[in-house]
Amino acid sequence: MRPAEPFARPVPAAADLVREVRSEADVLAARHLVRAAAIAAGFDLVGQTKIVTAANEMARNAYVHGGGGTMVVRELVGTCGRRGLRLEVTDRGPGILDVEAALADGFSTGAGLGHGLGGTRGLVHEFGIDTAAGAGTTVTVVRWRA
Repeated sequence: MRPAEPFARPVPAAADLVREVRSEADVLAARHLVRAAAIAAGFDLVGQTKIVTAANEMARNAYVHGGGGTMVVRELVGTCGRRGLRLEVTDRGPGILDVEAALADGFSTGAGLGHGLGGTRGLVHEFGIDTAAGAGTTVTVVRWRA
């Protein structure tokens, strides 16, 4: 993974794209939103696939485990002109009690395979979780264009 670029900034005049995630249809719409943003930012097919897969996992987790949430998509430009996307998904669910366990491969609180958060972390260049019991969860990721 590449090191974080601490001076990344939003693209001037680029508005955040916001999508509520309250249903299966919203999860699909969030994927389409991120795919369109990745294409607009010039991501190649592999980069598009990785950021869309990460977005799907984040949106699905907010919907299934957090009772719904909000996805914010922002195009970034790094200090060296490198372009990327920042995704932030916030829910008001029960929070994640053990983040390290939730990031472990095979961990699942549902019927899934347990690749969600840990798999998402492997698809992006920057990954962060802010969570507290009873206060919801915010997952933020950045993927830079190749």
